[in-house]
Amino acid sequence: MSNVEVFPLDYPEELAWQERALCAQTDPEAFFPEKGGSTREAKRVCQSCDVRMDCLEYALANDERFGIWGGLSERERRRLKKQSA
Repeated sequence: MSNVEVFPLDYPEELAWQERALCAQTDPEAFFPEKGGSTREAKRVCQSCDVRMDCLEYALANDERFGIWGGLSERERRRLKKQSA
């Protein structure tokens, strides 16, 4: 048995982190709450996720406008992007 991860041929290697994301094992609706809905559950899952920073970097690089990514809401990501500009 090898330690090499195997992904489908059309699966970009830079997105391989998504296979290990805890959100992939939970209810996706928690990460895309309706306007005014709670983000608490999604953020709690993100706190213990090993690929949290990969997720956040992806969201920032791809200007994700909806949902919880890397433990941050769209508003929080926007604020973070402004601070680093």
